[in-house]
Amino acid sequence: MAAPSPGPREVLAPSPEAGCRAVTSSRRGLLWRLRDKQSRLGLFEISPGHELHGMTCMMQAGLWAATQVSMDHPPTGPPSQDDFSEVLTQVHEGFELGTLAGPAFAWLRRSLGLAEDDYQAALGPGGPYLQFLSTSKSKASFFLSHDQRFFLKTQGRREVQALLAHLPRYVQHLQRHPHSLLARLLGVHSLRVDRGKKTYFIVMQSVFYPAGRISERYDIKGCEVSRWVDPAPEGSPIVLVLKDLNFQGKTIKLGPQRNWFLRQMELDTTFLRELNVLDYSLLMAFQCLHEDERGLGSSLIFRTARSVQGAQSPEESGVQNRRLLPDAPNALHILDGPEQRYFLGVVDLATVYGLRKRLEHLWKTLRYPGRTFSTVSPARYARRLCQWVEEHTE
Repeated sequence: MAAPSPGPREVLAPSPEAGCRAVTSSRRGLLWRLRDKQSRLGLFEISPGHELHGMTCMMQAGLWAATQVSMDHPPTGPPSQDDFSEVLTQVHEGFELGTLAGPAFAWLRRSLGLAEDDYQAALGPGGPYLQFLSTSKSKASFFLSHDQRFFLKTQGRREVQALLAHLPRYVQHLQRHPHSLLARLLGVHSLRVDRGKKTYFIVMQSVFYPAGRISERYDIKGCEVSRWVDPAPEGSPIVLVLKDLNFQGKTIKLGPQRNWFLRQMELDTTFLRELNVLDYSLLMAFQCLHEDERGLGSSLIFRTARSVQGAQSPEESGVQNRRLLPDAPNALHILDGPEQRYFLGVVDLATVYGLRKRLEHLWKTLRYPGRTFSTVSPARYARRLCQWVEEHTE
């Protein structure tokens, strides 16, 4: 499915330096910097001399200027068809940054309660990006904002087209299910240096935030082929995201929240199946609850009103999440069980089951007889992942 024909605009970008300087001086005190650096265990700061330093500096300057446009022209209502197809190109010294469907994403960020000045400060030049060394087989580069709240990933042109084509329905799904497990996509951009080839990248909320006490991270697809990662040596600072086979013998203990989680997985995977999408992952992380955090659900009500408002009928209100959560910035991805806090989110929503994937399915059927692998039909993929979740939760 092709992306809508965009309406291009090209403007000269403002400089981020003055605004960035003001935000940095007001927010980065000594105590904040020490605590921030300590929480970066296993991540690599992209400092001068790093091979990606030049690229990330351009991304930061470009995103600062792109966000300034949405701050100067805030959305006045739900996105229109033109908003979904707009392409804004801002010309900087030595590079151009394109913002795809900018007004639609600005409206989505506002609907999530995300302040544009916070978004700009986190992604702009106020602090270096952090490199995340992924265990994914893709050739994508992965970054985190300096506060680790936002995740950036390079994408191929075909995947970007799929994301933009599905964007209106994605926005509708999040409106209907405010506590959907789908990752919150916040922006799609292109970067072109000296009139060269464009590099596309996306910005999304990090599922693993706040990361300070997270002990284990997993990427689950519900299959077995290529789903093992050698764990890091004991005491190593490397942060690894493990896979399905590493999870054998473990259980997600949700208690009363299990029924909601199973139902929301069914709703979200059904939506992705309708988009003809596969190869997405359920990200999970574990964090042990402190003694004083257990049982707080009896007194902390989080976003209940919004959940009810998102329901379409009295019958459907029961499937909306009425979780009792800590008041954290990315709390949509957090679910408390009796003993542990779980970070949960469905990511990688851009792989369409077209001819290429159908041929890959045929080849893997011959290559791995009797084994489960990721490239199957969207219906089978959704059903299998939901079955995995049901078998590994209690």
